[in-house]
Amino acid sequence: MRMWRWGVSLLVLVLAEALAFGQAAAESSPASSISSNSAAPVDPKQSAASSLPATLSNERIRELIQKVAEKDIENEKKLRDYTYSERQEQRKLDGKGEVTSTETKTFDVLQIYGEQVYRLVSKDDKPLSEKDAGKEEEKIQKIIDKRSNESDSEREKRLKKEEKEREEGREFVKEIADAYNFTQVGSEQVEGRETYIIAAEPRLGFEPRRKEARFLTKIRGRIWIDAAENQWVKLDAEVIDTISFGLFLARLHKGTHIVTEQTRVNDEVWLPRHTAVHVDVRVALLKNFNVNVDVTDKEYKKFHTATKIVGMEEVKQQR
Repeated sequence: MRMWRWGVSLLVLVLAEALAFGQAAAESSPASSISSNSAAPVDPKQSAASSLPATLSNERIRELIQKVAEKDIENEKKLRDYTYSERQEQRKLDGKGEVTSTETKTFDVLQIYGEQVYRLVSKDDKPLSEKDAGKEEEKIQKIIDKRSNESDSEREKRLKKEEKEREEGREFVKEIADAYNFTQVGSEQVEGRETYIIAAEPRLGFEPRRKEARFLTKIRGRIWIDAAENQWVKLDAEVIDTISFGLFLARLHKGTHIVTEQTRVNDEVWLPRHTAVHVDVRVALLKNFNVNVDVTDKEYKKFHTATKIVGMEEVKQQR
């Protein structure tokens, strides 16, 4: 579920960031570019070296995709038991592909009463000033205070909302199954593990039922699936037709590209490791501009669900 829904959401999120970034540039004045050819041929030597079956039947592929989706839901739940560090780097490029500006932010990603919270700890690889760090601590404390004083009715309302979002995610998975034709295009070893490579091409005639699913017909991709654990290891997605964003008067051009990878953590869960995004954007009243975004997640630390983590300290408050 997360692999595709998150990928589409990330495209929208990156566009929003790019809009703000571009607007700021107009008012005031991922580490390297990714090739837009996501359908690069599989190295025959890599496929030959694999011990996996040369081809999978269509039925087997659909079963595999369903298992991957189920595993992804499990990963999403287990992620709530982990804190980690996330570094985001954004590079704006001019029409010649030259970097015009770079911005980096590093966050501690926390779990507070079941809510994922990002605490900014550095900008441009430099620690926050005492003033800015204090603001981040105040933000965290407000969240703690709000949740610790949450009434039973408020908690029930929040949990219902979260369950509704999970159900929407499950419905989105069903849309994916209808939106794409899946075919095996090879197999490959990734970090010493055997993987299937599955291509996903938009299905002609697909009619989306959900609003966010309307983008699926304009995105194609490949998924590397760990054969032993039925987990997706890598996702390579590409925009193949312009995606317009109504009132934003903005467009994501053909060639916008996302490559994201997961890694096995504590022999129990697969979690994000690295994401690289190349965005080609046209914004009304602004020229075309490209943005490369590079996100690295690391230092996963598991904590007991009976305690709430804030930064490197455990807050002993319990419900």
